[in-house]
Amino acid sequence: MAFNPIVDESKCVGCEECVDVCPVQVFEMEDGKSHPVNAEECMGCESCVEVCEENAIVVEED
Repeated sequence: MAFNPIVDESKCVGCEECVDVCPVQVFEMEDGKSHPVNAEECMGCESCVEVCEENAIVVEED
């Protein structure tokens, strides 16, 4: 099963918590916002969802 992490840029405040918590380095900061640059590595653990206080991240199952 594949997972697809999605960041709502309008909600992202650039705290970098998702970057720090992700065990497989899915996210990187670009222009002050988080972007899932390695989405294919997502394991679906949803650590990023849990740590995001702005509710800017969802992880969908493909």
